[in-house]
Amino acid sequence: MLKSLHIENIAIIEETDIDFVSGFNCLTGETGAGKSIIIDAINAVLGERTSKDIIRTGANRAFVSALFGDLSDTSIEIIKENGFFVDENGELLISRTITEDRGNVKINGKPANLAVLKNIAKHLVNIHGQHDNQTLLLPENHFRYIDKIAENNDLLFDYYKEFKNLNAIRKELSSLETDEGEKLRTTEMLKYQIEEIEALGITPGETEELKEKLKIINSYEKIVLSLNSAYEALSGNDDTDGALSLISNAEKEILKVDINSLENTKSNIADAKAAVESVMFDLKDVIEDNDYSKADAENIRSRLDTLRRVVLKYGGTEEKTLDFLQKAKEQLNSIESSDKRIEELSSLLDESTERLINKAAKITKSRKDAAQKFEREVTEKLSYLNMEGASFSVSINEGRYTKYGCDNIEFMIMTNAGDTYKPLARIASGGELSRVMLAIKSVLAGKDDVDTLIFDEIDTGISGRAADKVGVLLKGVSKSRQVVCVTHLAQIASYAKNHLLIEKSVSSGKTYTLVKSLSGDDRVNEIARIMSGTDITDNLYKSAKELLDRSR
Repeated sequence: MLKSLHIENIAIIEETDIDFVSGFNCLTGETGAGKSIIIDAINAVLGERTSKDIIRTGANRAFVSALFGDLSDTSIEIIKENGFFVDENGELLISRTITEDRGNVKINGKPANLAVLKNIAKHLVNIHGQHDNQTLLLPENHFRYIDKIAENNDLLFDYYKEFKNLNAIRKELSSLETDEGEKLRTTEMLKYQIEEIEALGITPGETEELKEKLKIINSYEKIVLSLNSAYEALSGNDDTDGALSLISNAEKEILKVDINSLENTKSNIADAKAAVESVMFDLKDVIEDNDYSKADAENIRSRLDTLRRVVLKYGGTEEKTLDFLQKAKEQLNSIESSDKRIEELSSLLDESTERLINKAAKITKSRKDAAQKFEREVTEKLSYLNMEGASFSVSINEGRYTKYGCDNIEFMIMTNAGDTYKPLARIASGGELSRVMLAIKSVLAGKDDVDTLIFDEIDTGISGRAADKVGVLLKGVSKSRQVVCVTHLAQIASYAKNHLLIEKSVSSGKTYTLVKSLSGDDRVNEIARIMSGTDITDNLYKSAKELLDRSR
């Protein structure tokens, strides 16, 4: 529940603290005292959009914080899912600073954004005001009320999974069912691309290998001359012994000496001889290589030009070109096998459609069962609220399939016995509409996980016995939920457990708003003021006291 509210520099409120209790809290005060500002502040701390105009004149920032306690398990779970935790006292402190430029939000001291705040806040507080009457008039919102009564969360979740599955099948099927002309053009293009790449027989690294080979060919004679000289220096000629011959002679002389300390030397000279022989072998191999000696430089240049053109066309590198080739083959295979896939998808679509219809039928049945109970309970509440001849009805007709099912649901009302049922939007009286909304909200109260319900002047157009019964109804709702009600009716205020007075004063040319909790004579006087709006006489005081005594 909402335990306290702290407000700084919002409109005409410089600074105030408001403490709330469990059960029924009411706020009263003269017109213009600032009752609506309190609701604006609560909306702000719950993450609703605000204007910088809300900042008190002369201040550079506005601030509001709300402390919540005795949270439900559902609220605590939602808070955890959003990355926050209640403190060691089981409380949650939400604060919001509003400045000319921007503001900030904190949840138990940890920064948060407005989206997260709103997601948490909607599970903590529901604010019902005159704007809710307009929401209530929209038929597209009516299924939500019925689903709450029916507790359809599991059915709707199961249905929505199938709804998404069906749409995914339709999307894939639509992408495959292109016209035959487009399919033929794409097939021909893919075949040409595949043939062009495959005809080249590209291998990764081939371009660099060809460039190196061309480099060798261009200076082949010079290379061979150098390698021949190196080879002759190692092998020797008719006039001179080569390095290999000299190392061999040295090895023979060393092997004649039988000294232990020369064992490593004997091994090393053998390795040197083997290394020279290996070098000679490598040189001979290059010198006699026909690939270099007989290579056609023009052919290599032509191959490089062709590779460069094709590779640039299909990716820029040999690896990307081969990757393009693989994807083209896969796409061609997909098109060529699309007829089979279309047949498979058509079958899957039929199966999914049948499942969706069955799941929607379960939701419809659940809604119709819940609607009967809802009609009866709302009608009973309307009768209690002095609309004895009124009857509430829920119209449920089959419509198109959406993610919420296939039902067109609209609330209907018959305000007088013998009349015909008409859409709720046809109600002319604001007082009647307020009572219908209150009846619906009171029926839904037990189905709502939200701990705190705030009613902002929903008593517009109500008076007399009807107002008294609204007070009784709100008091009844407050037994299972915390209720905060802004009201201008003494009959309703008299039923509150905690009566808060909002007063406006002027000091040094500035307007201030204060909020204080009333008890004893102060509360009797406020009830009397609401009743008359004039000077409080002894009789008026007695009437107010009797009203309070009767409402306890």
